[in-house]
Amino acid sequence: MSPKTLTRKAPAERAAAADRDPALLERPRVAANVEIHEPVETGAPWVLQRGEHQHFRLQPDLARLVRAMDGSLDHAGLAEVLGPPWTAHHVGLAVDRLAESKVLDDGKPVERRSSWFRFVPPMTLQFTILRPERLLARLAPVVRLLAGRASATLATLFVLGGVLALALLTPEVDAALGRPLPFSAYFGVMIGVLATTAVHEVGHGAVLTYYGGRPSRMGFMLFYMSPAFFCDVSDGWRLSRKEQRVRVALAGIATQSVIAGAAALTALLLGPCDLRDAVLVFAVATYTSGVVNLLPFVKLDGYIALMSHLDVPHLRDRAMTDARRFLARTLFGGRGYARELGDRPWAVAFGLACMAFPLYVVAGALTLWSDLLQRLGAVGTGAVLMAVCYLVYRLGLGFTRLAAEGRTAGAPLWRTVAAGLLLTGAAGAALVLVTLPHTVSAGYVAQDRGRVALVLPSSADLSAIRPDATVRLYRAGLMTREQTGTARVAALSRTETTAPLSAFLPVSATPLELPVTTLPLTVDRLPADRTGAARVDLGSLPLGEWLYEKYVAPLWRR
Repeated sequence: MSPKTLTRKAPAERAAAADRDPALLERPRVAANVEIHEPVETGAPWVLQRGEHQHFRLQPDLARLVRAMDGSLDHAGLAEVLGPPWTAHHVGLAVDRLAESKVLDDGKPVERRSSWFRFVPPMTLQFTILRPERLLARLAPVVRLLAGRASATLATLFVLGGVLALALLTPEVDAALGRPLPFSAYFGVMIGVLATTAVHEVGHGAVLTYYGGRPSRMGFMLFYMSPAFFCDVSDGWRLSRKEQRVRVALAGIATQSVIAGAAALTALLLGPCDLRDAVLVFAVATYTSGVVNLLPFVKLDGYIALMSHLDVPHLRDRAMTDARRFLARTLFGGRGYARELGDRPWAVAFGLACMAFPLYVVAGALTLWSDLLQRLGAVGTGAVLMAVCYLVYRLGLGFTRLAAEGRTAGAPLWRTVAAGLLLTGAAGAALVLVTLPHTVSAGYVAQDRGRVALVLPSSADLSAIRPDATVRLYRAGLMTREQTGTARVAALSRTETTAPLSAFLPVSATPLELPVTTLPLTVDRLPADRTGAARVDLGSLPLGEWLYEKYVAPLWRR
């Protein structure tokens, strides 16, 4: 932003836009929560930081103006201090823009947000654990040692060698992912994955520190209901070259890929045992996490790298704005739609993908976690229902913003209402006409004298199960499952008892048991495993009824 590219507004519009006393605009002062960071080296940008989390790049002339705003000078005085090309007129334009961006003191107390907790829409909870500047400064010599070509070549060999090792061990990998493992093995995998995620984030911070930046905070987060760690590297916008910012963004993926490669190569040296299976599961999970992190449609490492490579701040938000305006123009009409990224012909398609992908992630997370959480009682069932309600709220909020874009661009009210009614009717028709398979997730236990029982948690819809209903029996692993047989419900004679945890989770040989309801099964032959997963097929339900049975009804069955 430079003084020659600003457009002037009337004083009344300025005061209304800033929602503050017009007198404060005449002698502007920077807000208490705003800080200006000088370039880390020649050619690097000035960065304005608002609060702890928001960073904006500034042109040097505008940065000089912001630094001079201490409330003692009016527009003419600021122009005199700054010198050409600044004039009082240009200063007034810049004040308008800065006031709209909430950079200036508006006479109100600065809102103090929690320094340890942050909610990032649509579904990320961040808990700050530490300020990592000192820790990462101590790691700087190690980073300098690893920054050479020899280290990069060795790391590449580990990554590619690990992929080759998994290919050579394909039968063993399939077996490890598709059968129950001891609880200790899963516990080790979980600890290893969390530790690797932590090292992943340290990698981001260490590379940023190496280039002269300052990671502001590190901590734990729930990212779309999945546990992870984070490191705030927003200070990377102060770096002079975009290649440096790309390396900061990809440092974590590189780090965890090397760890995954080392694990896969280690598995080559182990014979058949639970330890090898656990190492293989860890390697696959870590490689998979790295690939997912490369996706640019949510604020993961791949998106940060893409944004840094293109050198376009707030790329995702601006692309989604273009996509939202495209949809608004298509649905509601109107002509006053401005493009945020008019020079990027792919921006609308990218924005549409960014809008849709979080919904896919949330739906996947619900599918992954809902059954497990519902087995934990009313608290888990309530948490699942709250997540579904929040997803519906976000969809409604998205449509409201879409309609607002249309009205701002001059779309006629009748067309906006008609489009809203049409979309509502389409959603209602989908709830009635679209059908989905109705199944009940359960487990089975092979009992004495060749008897097999279906075991169901208390959240299961027992009223929907009928005699002779088809039951599929599975050997379930962490990532895949194999059908091992079929059965039918012999009768509806229920028994309240307990069953091993292995009937619900892919663990073997655990003494832990859960309260369950059992029904007798008729099987053609006994399954190979004493316990395993089961699924009762109950036909199909309309989408609306399926959603109710899946996410709402379990709360009332307790």
